[in-house]
Amino acid sequence: MPNTAPAESSSPVRNPWAWVPTGYFAEGIPYVMITWVAATMFKNLSDSGTVDISLTEITFWIGNVTLAWSLKPLWAAFLEMFKSKKWIAIAMEFVLVGLFATLAFCLPLPGAFTISVGILWLMAFASATHDICMDGVYITSLDKSSQAKFVGIQGMFWNVGRFFSSTAILMVAGILGDGEISSWSIAWCVAAAVLALLAGYHLIFLPKGSASKRPESVKAVYTTFFDAWVDFFRKPQIWGMLAFVFLFRSGEGLLLGVGHLFLQAPIEEGGIGLTLVEKSVIDGGLSIIMGLAGGLLGGLFISKFGLKKTLFTMAICLNVPDLTYVYMSQVASPEAPLSLVTIASLVTIEKFFYSFGFVANMLYMMQQISPGKYHMTHYAFCTAIMNLVLWPTTAVSGFLADQFGYQTFFILVMIATIPSFLAAWFAPFPQSVEDKMIS
Repeated sequence: MPNTAPAESSSPVRNPWAWVPTGYFAEGIPYVMITWVAATMFKNLSDSGTVDISLTEITFWIGNVTLAWSLKPLWAAFLEMFKSKKWIAIAMEFVLVGLFATLAFCLPLPGAFTISVGILWLMAFASATHDICMDGVYITSLDKSSQAKFVGIQGMFWNVGRFFSSTAILMVAGILGDGEISSWSIAWCVAAAVLALLAGYHLIFLPKGSASKRPESVKAVYTTFFDAWVDFFRKPQIWGMLAFVFLFRSGEGLLLGVGHLFLQAPIEEGGIGLTLVEKSVIDGGLSIIMGLAGGLLGGLFISKFGLKKTLFTMAICLNVPDLTYVYMSQVASPEAPLSLVTIASLVTIEKFFYSFGFVANMLYMMQQISPGKYHMTHYAFCTAIMNLVLWPTTAVSGFLADQFGYQTFFILVMIATIPSFLAAWFAPFPQSVEDKMIS
């Protein structure tokens, strides 16, 4: 079998500040456009009477599109063998630019919802591939100490991408015409233009990351592919670690699917009734700012006290603030609507503590599970399993909300968080040196 262990890149060392922020900004944009902005768009067009789409349909199709990020192990190993990580990441950025523009021009067509779902699937596979290689650049260009230092920056600028998508793009759509197809077409074109600028920047400043020796034959390709899988499941305590990765976000898919749509749903239907601009400011701008602060402080908190000692605390931070949605759904009514200040306070509290706790999940995968000769591939395996729980829960979330109403639905969300606490309490730590390093 050919040697496939990563070799050091011959490219000059790049200052992480020159590419980590923009790399994860570019990683955050398509994910949020696909899973959050698209759902917002469909709900907005439905509430305005422009299209006839139910909440069940929106969350079912958006939830199924998220499956693409869980299928990454099927092709992640092949990305170790061909071209550089930088080349593939930038290629996917340009592919996404084209797909954003295509969706924008397809929105006015008959059957636009069906066409859009198909385009979203293509976007999702391109975005997932981009994530694999951008993460690969990160974990093979930085040592463990730098990984720990920049994990908060990584998450923070992923949230900058979310800020752009959920704030700027929604504002464009809301200001140009709330509920109008033409305004959404322009918004998608704006997103395409910004991603194109980032791709051009990365042509110059993104490092290649370490390179693997290229396979010498077709047999070597398949041998390497299967060896990556076998090596992954040979890791000490792998099943316990995978249980943690799968269950740590057990309740998130339900909240992810319906939470933000609840904020824009009409008050008469049990929602909060925010306009697109109000949603962009509250669930976009203010929430992302708090999320950025939460991610940065979460990384510093773990660096100071160690991941093993703080993991259960991080689970509390991740899940308990979901109670804010329980409260809003119980007290909001047409006779006594919540003030914007109250809504903004509750939503941003949830976002701050979610981002604070989520850092633990990323660092656990990066330093407990993925280290080894297939570091990039195995990290992709981890993120795929992490996202796998979001697929069924997001897909079914709209159905549950339609069947039981928002008040009961958010109580179900809290029940669904219980496995997250168990996963954090029993999570194994075979790489004990990691905690010494970052504590």
